[in-house]
Amino acid sequence: MGVDARLAQRPRRLAIRARLCGSARDQVSITEVAAAVIERPDGSFLLGRRAPDTFYPGYWEFPGGKVEAGETPRQALVRELREELEIEVLRATPWIVREHVYEHAHVRLHFFRVPEWRGELRDHVHAALEWQTPGATTVAPMLPANAPVLAALALPDFYGITHAHEIGVSPQLTLLEHALQKGLRLIQLRESKLPADQREPFAAAAVALCRRHGARVLINGDAQLARAVGADGVHLASEQLKMLCGRPNLPLVAASCHDAAELRRAIDHQIDFVVIGAIKPTASHSGQPGIGWNALARLLENCPLPAYAIGGLSRADLDSARAAGAHGIAAIRAAWV
Repeated sequence: MGVDARLAQRPRRLAIRARLCGSARDQVSITEVAAAVIERPDGSFLLGRRAPDTFYPGYWEFPGGKVEAGETPRQALVRELREELEIEVLRATPWIVREHVYEHAHVRLHFFRVPEWRGELRDHVHAALEWQTPGATTVAPMLPANAPVLAALALPDFYGITHAHEIGVSPQLTLLEHALQKGLRLIQLRESKLPADQREPFAAAAVALCRRHGARVLINGDAQLARAVGADGVHLASEQLKMLCGRPNLPLVAASCHDAAELRRAIDHQIDFVVIGAIKPTASHSGQPGIGWNALARLLENCPLPAYAIGGLSRADLDSARAAGAHGIAAIRAAWV
């Protein structure tokens, strides 16, 4: 059934967990919900329009429903998609977990990406189903909880990071153009080590290239430079994140995180996405072991932000990253091969 379509039904079977907020008198009951981002090979995803007899009738939502007593969110996902749409989940990976307070319930939504399933869609719950393109949703209105989810879905699964300070400005711009031609759509200009007189000209040239290909670009660590060259946003180092007093006033803000405390800070400052690592040993940190996929999965448990795994990775690691709950992969050298 739809994510919130039965919150007022089957009250005895709701899997509701209580948490304390301040004192025992401020106890809040949270309804756990499993939500599916059902995807087709072309990248489109499925939305359903809520039926007339539900809360928020006519609003669009992701398929899914309540986690029943004794179920895990994944088990609830499989059951709900079988009941709602008559499909069998073949593969589902954890993604983001977000909370929202509606007039009738406080819900915690466990989103899963479902790229593989079996069966023909037969809806028993919604008034209509529509396939949508990430970043170009045409249906409205959406349930209030879903705006940040749609923004996260619009992020590509690969985040390329430049290293012109190592290979030279001209070679990096050439590699950037080739990567853009092959489909790279999210780039970080990580060039604090470039000579000062080269940083802005390089950033301006890179942003111009990205604009021609419809790609988004962030400047590492320098919001002022990002504004000067018309970049989409800024990527904050973990040390900058620790000193942050408020979210920078830019459309897109990312941050590097290495532990739970840094991740919590990114969440508190409403950062758009994070990069976590290093997952594997890297050339830039010789002799240091990576944290591994299991540690990444623990960090991302119940995380509301889309995360990119980084550190010795390539596009071949995308499935492992997704299985750990990451949105995608970030890379320096592997972005330009």
